[in-house]
Amino acid sequence: MGTYFPDLRGYGGADAFLRACKPRSVLGMFSNKWTGLAMGALLDGPRRFNELRRMLDGITQKMLSQTLRTLERDGLVTRTVYPTIPPRVDYELTDLGRSAIGALRAMGEWAGEHADQVIAARKVYDERAAQPVKAV
Repeated sequence: MGTYFPDLRGYGGADAFLRACKPRSVLGMFSNKWTGLAMGALLDGPRRFNELRRMLDGITQKMLSQTLRTLERDGLVTRTVYPTIPPRVDYELTDLGRSAIGALRAMGEWAGEHADQVIAARKVYDERAAQPVKAV
């Protein structure tokens, strides 16, 4: 099954390839590109919603709200509302959120190291896919 997702069923554990696997449901939260970017934007401390929106180029207000709500639900971010007019809301990583940063940083480093290769592979694939099918 591989190094990262071992089959632990024989030992009373889970198999990440099974739908009911708890770690699988947690891994799913990192499949959204905005999750890692929002968490990265919170590395230096609390930020307000509009500050995050300006930092995350291309994110819509709706997607940022949804992402932050999910991160809060999963215990990775806290939301603090201050009783001011207008209300001030800060978002901050929790200890659990900070504990995931190493894994996110590793994925970001991999992406940085291999972006050119992935983009080149996409171009080759797209060019090949645009060609008419040839009979064999």
